[in-house]
Amino acid sequence: MKLVVQIRLLPTPVQAAALEATLRACNEAATWVGEVAFAHGEFKNFALRKLTYEQVKSRWGLGAQAAQHTIKKTCDAYATLRANLTAGRLGRPGSVRHRRATQKPVVFRPLGAQPYDDRMLSWQLAERTVSVWTTGGRMKNVAFTAVPEQLATLARYRRGESDLICRDGRWFLNATCEVPEAPLNTDPVDFLGIDLGVVNIATTSDGKIMAGRGLNRIRARERTLRAKLQRKNTPSARRRLKKRRRKEARRAKDINHKIAKHVVAEAERTGRGIALEDLTGIRERVRLRKPQRATLHSWSFHQLGSFIAYKARRAGVPVVHVDPAYTSRTCAECGRIDQANRVSQARFACRNCGFVDHADRNGSRNIRARAWELWRRGAPSTAPAPPPRQRDGAGRKRSITASDARCASPGL
Repeated sequence: MKLVVQIRLLPTPVQAAALEATLRACNEAATWVGEVAFAHGEFKNFALRKLTYEQVKSRWGLGAQAAQHTIKKTCDAYATLRANLTAGRLGRPGSVRHRRATQKPVVFRPLGAQPYDDRMLSWQLAERTVSVWTTGGRMKNVAFTAVPEQLATLARYRRGESDLICRDGRWFLNATCEVPEAPLNTDPVDFLGIDLGVVNIATTSDGKIMAGRGLNRIRARERTLRAKLQRKNTPSARRRLKKRRRKEARRAKDINHKIAKHVVAEAERTGRGIALEDLTGIRERVRLRKPQRATLHSWSFHQLGSFIAYKARRAGVPVVHVDPAYTSRTCAECGRIDQANRVSQARFACRNCGFVDHADRNGSRNIRARAWELWRRGAPSTAPAPPPRQRDGAGRKRSITASDARCASPGL
């Protein structure tokens, strides 16, 4: 399976200036390639290369490999745009948002990520340095650092290309690693049901409740502080806003990693599989009052599910996604479905048999039962593979994220 290891670069001021100039040149060239592709209606890699390759090399001083990656990055950005349009993420055809996304070419951020293959980037792991291609020539002895586990993974499993990233003045290399998977446990003794929620992030069928009240309080405090600083709009307020950006997302990501690690370790230790709810499209289905919308849309259940899935694939633990319909209203003891069973957010009391339990634990038991029934009927593990990756000019696989390219629509 493919994993991405993030390495922190420690360039000198001169090296950082060369890296910044390189990113700006590559992304300026990619924006121009996007305009050519839009004007000619040509979004295939090799056809677009015929139109732009020579000019990208001569006009921006890019090497052969850098020019090919720049053109391919543009093609991948248009492929992402088409996928978002097909999935309806940019509104219905004819809507303002849809027109903005389709009537202008994609535009790349000046410091957007740039892919590097082994011809443009070489690693000296013993010295903890890299040699990087730049528009000013090959730059050697760029120091990097990482935790020991990441360095070990990088040394053993690195395959393919890496992405050069500049984030808030700091430099990173996201290296692709091909990590072996453990054999899938095809004969689990049972399943560990996981009920996902906003108040309680995850509740297991064993009764373990991983509450999210602390995280929700932090999010509410951050939203209040952001609104206050945005209203103030002074230079110092803008500096504070810039300093705090991504802080909440990093905290939520760390909590999700810890929860996923605990869930997978427990399932692996007991020889069980993992049962998750299929919550696809829940944000479109649920209608909430305005004060509740921020809470729902900051709920990172998809991220937690993806963390559990990839950790489970690495450990050989099967994962089954089930339909979550009525799991919160169904009694885990007698199977009676009644809306009145859900007395409150935290309390479940069956009107038929009198069974009383924590509402989220009751729901997780229903999820476990559904997954076990599906598995007995022969359902395969539905642990999703990593997102589909586009191929670069050298035939290797890479993924383009929405942060690499954007168009006039705010949704891309």
